[in-house]
Amino acid sequence: MKTQQQWFDEYAVSHQNKNNQLIHYICVPAIFFSIVGMFMSINTSFLQQKINIGNPLIENWAFLLIVLLLVFYFRLSLKTFILMLLFSIICLVGNYYLSTVLPLFYTSLMIFIIAWIGQFYGHHLEGKKPSFLKDLQFLLIGPAWVFKKIFS
Repeated sequence: MKTQQQWFDEYAVSHQNKNNQLIHYICVPAIFFSIVGMFMSINTSFLQQKINIGNPLIENWAFLLIVLLLVFYFRLSLKTFILMLLFSIICLVGNYYLSTVLPLFYTSLMIFIIAWIGQFYGHHLEGKKPSFLKDLQFLLIGPAWVFKKIFS
């Protein structure tokens, strides 16, 4: 497995334009948030029967997805793991409350589509293809890279 720095260095090659970076600071977290929302929208009756602890933030498919993703981030670094854990909790709680006022799946789908349009526009400005077209793991590196840039 590549080191975190190797991933970030390779990701940074197609993210030099300041406008593209700014777009990524907004759209990458929005995409992550929307994916959590879409996974929270999946029927949870199977999970509720198996887990049955009475917590809607844990008894959903997004929580299981996040646990798997956090293993990846932990392998990169403890700091990345902590940042992504905190952001994941914000996404779970935010989507839970969003679901009380709006249809979660459709709202998440709209956020997802709009954020991806922004991403592709940013790469149009950059003049380079998105990194994930080379390796799908860059879809996981994007959020870690954004938070590293923001909190460094």
